[in-house]
Amino acid sequence: MFLSMRIGKRDFWLDGRPYIMGILNVTPDSFSDGGNYADLDAALRHTEEMIASGADIIDVGGESTRPGHTPVTAGEEIARTCFVIEAIKERFEIPVSLDTSKSKVAEAGILAGADLINDIWGLTQDDGMAEVIAKHKVACCLMHNRSNTDYSNLIEDVKQDLLSSVAIAKTAGIPDEKIIIDPGIGFAKDTKQNLRVLASLEAYTRLGYPLLLGISRKSVIGNTLSLPVEEREEATVALTVQGYLNGALFHRVHDVKKNRRALDMIYAVQREKED
Repeated sequence: MFLSMRIGKRDFWLDGRPYIMGILNVTPDSFSDGGNYADLDAALRHTEEMIASGADIIDVGGESTRPGHTPVTAGEEIARTCFVIEAIKERFEIPVSLDTSKSKVAEAGILAGADLINDIWGLTQDDGMAEVIAKHKVACCLMHNRSNTDYSNLIEDVKQDLLSSVAIAKTAGIPDEKIIIDPGIGFAKDTKQNLRVLASLEAYTRLGYPLLLGISRKSVIGNTLSLPVEEREEATVALTVQGYLNGALFHRVHDVKKNRRALDMIYAVQREKED
């Protein structure tokens, strides 16, 4: 793996230190915090709180991706996200990610100041997405997703799907050091499949790209422990630490403070291991 990657104005060193991507949903219907931050003042207050709690990146989303969500147009997504991105970049020195699978939204978001495009379809749903990312020389996160849960070999199939997304990126001219991959917990996987992927993260860290893990408050926790969304934070922190110990360096979470403290503690211990 390359030694560092630049996102916005910040270098992220890939030497084992963990990073937090704080979630800022400016949507009315996200599964955990829908409607909480649609107002600009609320979004900026929450951004400030996440930065104070140790966020390294702010991930802005303008369309819910929960099961059964209502799709929105590119125009609506742009209207929801771009003025928030602009306001964050005006007020704070922190890289901003835009969670979208639409190339028109990505381009508008980059022009508004986004430093990273977080695509839950791994460049496979919009033929123009890879070209937009390459043209503007921003970073990207390529998440595993597909339209079904039919796998012949789950772990290997997810790996090959991720490599296909990477190939799309490279063909478009996106360099390796601008690519993060994400195994897509909660997408195109049932509860048992999600657990198996979580138990096999090292298969993806061996691909040579930094790994992002997004497990915050997801249904795999609710289904495994029979818990509602508002009671899934302890399990989120447990999976964050488990994921870090298995090679995930980036962690996309709702509660930055709890996950930051857990990761910093485990990182301090890991640094004391003998060579």
